Amino acid sequence: MGLVITSGMARGIDASAHIGALEAGQLTIAVCGTGLDRIYPAKHKSLAHQISTQGALVSEFSIGTSPIANNFPRRNRIISGLSLGTLVVEASIKSGTMITAKLAADQGKEVFAIPSSIHNPLSQGCHQLIKQGAKLVENIEDIVEELSLDLEVPLSDNNAPIYTKDVDNTPSVLLKCLSYEAISIDEMVEKSGLSPQVITQELLLLELANRVTKVGGSGYLLTK
Repeated sequence: MGLVITSGMARGIDASAHIGALEAGQLTIAVCGTGLDRIYPAKHKSLAHQISTQGALVSEFSIGTSPIANNFPRRNRIISGLSLGTLVVEASIKSGTMITAKLAADQGKEVFAIPSSIHNPLSQGCHQLIKQGAKLVENIEDIVEELSLDLEVPLSDNNAPIYTKDVDNTPSVLLKCLSYEAISIDEMVEKSGLSPQVITQELLLLELANRVTKVGGSGYLLTK
C-alpha cells in the first residue's frame, strides 16, 4: 500500500497530484470547495469521476453549493487534517497553499516544501516555509524518512495511462520522455520543451505515485 494523496482538485499541481496517484493505482482524496454535484473547475468532471472510483470526493458543503471564493480557503483545513503531512510544491507568499501549510502546522502535521529559483514569485512561499522550519524536499525519500514510513508500494496492473484531455497534461508529456533507462533533467528539458522547474516539480509528484525512480545524482527512469 502506498501513500494516499489528498488535494483540492484545482488546476495545476492539485490535478497532477491526483492524476499521479490514479496512474499508479493508488488511492486519492479530493476535498471540494463546492457541493459534490458542482465540480469545479468544470473541466475536471472526468477527473472527479475517476477519483470517486479510486478514492473519495469529500465536501462539507451541501448539494447545490456553487463555487464561492471564500469556501476554497475554508476547505483547506480538511485537506491538511486528513493528511500526515502537507507538501508545498509552489506558492506565492499570499496564497491558499500558504493557508493550508499554516493549518497543517497548527494541526501538528508535518510541512514539506520544494525550493526553487529565488527569482520565481511562486517559490517565495516555499522558501519562507523552509525558513520557518518546513522540511526541504528534493526527492520522495525525504518525505518517507521524515514520516518514518515503511512503504511497500505495489505496481499498478494497468499500464495504460488514464490521463484525460480535460486536465493538465504535463505528467503525460513527461512520462513519454522517460523509459527504463535513466535520463537527466537536461535531457527531459530538450525532449519535452518544459522548463527545468516544471519538470522537477512533476518528477517529485511522479515519485510520490511510484511512477518514476531517481537513480544516481540526477537521473530518472520509469519504475519497473
